[in-house]
Amino acid sequence: QVQLVESGGGSVQAGGSLRLSCAASGYTHSNYCMGWFRQAPGQEREGVAAVDRDGTTKYADSVKGRFTISQDNAKNTLYLQMSTLKPEDTAMYYCAAHVGGCWALEQRAYDYWGQGTQVTVSS
Repeated sequence: QVQLVESGGGSVQAGGSLRLSCAASGYTHSNYCMGWFRQAPGQEREGVAAVDRDGTTKYADSVKGRFTISQDNAKNTLYLQMSTLKPEDTAMYYCAAHVGGCWALEQRAYDYWGQGTQVTVSS
C-alpha cells in the first residue's frame, strides 16, 4: 500500500525558508513521478513542483527561482526547499505520486496523495 507522509511545515516570516519532506513507502520511489501541490483556503489545489524519474524538474511560475524539488531515492524521500517565502505561499502543502513518468503538474495526473503539512508565512 502506497503511503506518503509530509513533514516540515510551520510558521515563518516573509523572506524566510522551510524545507518540506515527504516520506514514501509501499513502492519503489525511482519508478514514480513525484510532485508537490498546495491549497490555500477557498482556492483550488495547484501544482508547485514535480520531479520525473530521470530527475527532470518542473515548477510553477510563481515559485521558480525560490523553490527547489529534490529526492533521495535511497531513502524514498521527496523534498521541497522553499526560500524567500511570501505570504501568498501560505497553504497546505501536499506530496503526490504518479506511477510512471510525469505528464502534467495537475491533480488529475497523480494517483497517490499525502495528508498535507501546513505552511504559514507572515508579513
